[in-house]
Amino acid sequence: MSKHSQFHIKRGDLVEVTKGDDAGKTGKVLQILAKQNRAVVEGLNQIKKHLRKTQDNPKGGIVEKEAPIAIANLKLKEAGVAEKRLKKVKDAKK
Repeated sequence: MSKHSQFHIKRGDLVEVTKGDDAGKTGKVLQILAKQNRAVVEGLNQIKKHLRKTQDNPKGGIVEKEAPIAIANLKLKEAGVAEKRLKKVKDAKK
């Protein structure tokens, strides 16, 4: 992987999952994990995290949170954003 990897999605984009349990569902990208080639999408790929009892959290318990999804399994859903990006690249070449 090159030092300056470029992905087809960015933080804040609306994406659709193409493979896995959440296939066909859409959500907003919250975070890009470039070194792992993964992205965290709002409301998708939920996992249950078990929390230990601590002074800050005396009850402990189970919390649901989003886990990262491979970027290869995501498709850009919001067409307007993709067209704007493509237009910028074409204009830059002129």
